[in-house]
Amino acid sequence: MDHLAADTWSQIKAHLASAVDETTYELWLAPLRCSLISGSRLVLAAPSETEAWVRTRFGRLLQVAAATALGPDATVELGPEQRSSPRHPTPHAPAGACPSPTTPLDPPLPRPKLNLPNPKLTFEQFVIGDSNRLAHAAALTVAEMPSQAYNPLFLCGPPGVGKTHLLSAISTFLLSHDPTITVHMLTGEQFTNEFLQALSSSSTEAFKSRLRRADVLLIDDVQFLERKTRTEEEFFHTFNSLYDAGSQLVLSCDRPPRDLSALEERLRARFESGLVADMSPPDRRTRLAILRKRVAHDGIELAEQEALDVIADRMQTNVRVLEGALIRVVAFASLTGRPIDAQLATEVIDGLYRDAKLTDRVAPPTIADIQSATCRQFGLSAEELLSPGRARRLTWPRQVAMLLCRELTSESLPAIGRSFGGRDHSTVLHACERATRRMMEDEAARRAVENLRQVLRRA
Repeated sequence: MDHLAADTWSQIKAHLASAVDETTYELWLAPLRCSLISGSRLVLAAPSETEAWVRTRFGRLLQVAAATALGPDATVELGPEQRSSPRHPTPHAPAGACPSPTTPLDPPLPRPKLNLPNPKLTFEQFVIGDSNRLAHAAALTVAEMPSQAYNPLFLCGPPGVGKTHLLSAISTFLLSHDPTITVHMLTGEQFTNEFLQALSSSSTEAFKSRLRRADVLLIDDVQFLERKTRTEEEFFHTFNSLYDAGSQLVLSCDRPPRDLSALEERLRARFESGLVADMSPPDRRTRLAILRKRVAHDGIELAEQEALDVIADRMQTNVRVLEGALIRVVAFASLTGRPIDAQLATEVIDGLYRDAKLTDRVAPPTIADIQSATCRQFGLSAEELLSPGRARRLTWPRQVAMLLCRELTSESLPAIGRSFGGRDHSTVLHACERATRRMMEDEAARRAVENLRQVLRRA
């Protein structure tokens, strides 16, 4: 390859690198080799094991990149690299000759208007930490190789840890690289409502056809399907139809499949048949990274970096609340003309998040912390608190402890129930409802619970 061709190939590679994220480029596009550049013709060779995938997913991108360097009439030919043959032409071959037969890429099609999810919810904007590393890696792999890696992929974790972000990132990635792919992303509630509407309007066949022809189906908050018999049945058959057809399924839930006790066993088994990736609340380092990325993305000017430290120290369990706190601080600074510093952040959070005072606690209380504090306040032993006893002196403290576990930890209802003597998640929910109702009706009970909350926050 002469100097002019080498410069042209460098331009094309730069275009490719700028069009995709770094991981995607290094994995799929960096291994490409330029075999020939002649006029408006570009001949490329890819590793034989990835050639078909590169053709399918990046054919249009290669066409656009070639057109930017070679002109609108550029053509791209892609073939497998023959490892046994020399990469560079032999003296007896024409200069730049392709080492193996190539097939022209399909002519570029008009790019349809994409209905992408929230543009902020991309892989580039997702902050990776110890709490979500596996989930992120699995989601990126599924986006790059749908139906070839983890199928189904099941993301689980409490609200606000990034499950919806990853589902949206998968959808955006797929549609950005191949607008012809059929991707459906909806919540468990939307699936239920659309199915019920189809039943009432006698259009169930249209509903089934639309979803069962998808290349990728992403369902957020799949726990919403619990206790909805007809919807569960329809989703079971939709799941099977897509799986058997080789389509990719990605699901998110607030708890692992084994804790979906109200869901049919056959569905739980389907969910566990792929990869289950757990997500948990971000640690302090990740929370700071999230805030810094949001500040950089939105062009926010900070007077003191310590303002982010204040927010990260107080907003510990939920990314949505974390970013919401930043938005409120920025809005207050804009309205008052004050600089965004640690003092302003403290004042705003003190006013808007009175429950989020700074403490020496690095992490929120655990279920064991709450149980111990409850026993001390009500004069019970741990055995009494967890016992099956139903005496009033036991049930009220137990209800309070369960309520605080739900409020102050990220544990699921089934997990809380297991920590209270193996009780069912519905028992926990009932206990929370009873405790809340009593607090509304009894001022002394409300003060007792509030006192216990303060003790736990100072612990």
